[in-house]
Amino acid sequence: MKEQIPRFLLTPSSSDFNGLEGKSLKAPFLEKGIHRLAEMITTAYSQWEFASRQGFFQKLDSRIKVLFLVCFIIIVSLKKDIGSEILIGAFILLLALLSRLDLPRFYKRILLLGSIFGFLMALPSVLNLFREGELILTILRFPGPYRFWIYDIPDRIGITREGLHGMVMLTLRVVNSLSITFLVLYTTSFAEIVKALKIFRLPDPFLIILSLAYKYLFLFGRTVEEIHLAKKSRLLKELSRREARQWIAGRMAFMFKKTRLRAEEVFKAMLCRGFSDSIKIPETSKLKKRDWAVGTALLLAGGLLLWI
Repeated sequence: MKEQIPRFLLTPSSSDFNGLEGKSLKAPFLEKGIHRLAEMITTAYSQWEFASRQGFFQKLDSRIKVLFLVCFIIIVSLKKDIGSEILIGAFILLLALLSRLDLPRFYKRILLLGSIFGFLMALPSVLNLFREGELILTILRFPGPYRFWIYDIPDRIGITREGLHGMVMLTLRVVNSLSITFLVLYTTSFAEIVKALKIFRLPDPFLIILSLAYKYLFLFGRTVEEIHLAKKSRLLKELSRREARQWIAGRMAFMFKKTRLRAEEVFKAMLCRGFSDSIKIPETSKLKKRDWAVGTALLLAGGLLLWI
């Protein structure tokens, strides 16, 4: 019997790996972004570590914390001056200190998301191209005003006082809303949050979807991270940008197919275990005196911040 050796074993490799000793492989920007996103999703679900600590907010009943979340986000949305938003931010900082949270880690994500969805989103509005107002800093000068398509271009383009105020207000509102939300998430387990929402009569289908999305997002982040590590463990050279784009597009299609299959498997498993369209929770205990006292204090603090 004649031996047949595969052609790829007879063809010498065209890749040159000389000089790679002692050097680390650099990942393209898109690949790094996918990996960092998966890592952020995975670490975002570690709030149970903070919820288990003996802090001020950790000891509160979940119903008080959910009411605190709703009320203070409404207060943040209603305030229209920068000073009040700064006071609210300082109050949330005090609660985070009393809850013994890791402040650098806590505010790192808040400031990152706040700068993206607050500062960068509102940055163009500081120019008088989008909003008229008192000009405080001139950036460009033209011989005279003119019209471009449907836009009126003034003779001086610069930063307005009203636009700057609006940008700062939006940024502070986003940062404060994120701070309040993360404070509750980092000091309350997900099961307690769902239990509190059930007590407040939220629809069961919404709670079921929320629970499944919470679990699957964690699995999604872990899967993407494992795919990235598996790819890296098989690399002997740096990927080009084109190869990275092709790999990412292929992984996106793979994750889409995997998501559909996982959804079908989960639904079949739920049916096999007697799935019903309602969530049952054990009988809840009454609020303690400490919960009533802290809840009243938080309500008074919120009323004071709203009145100022």
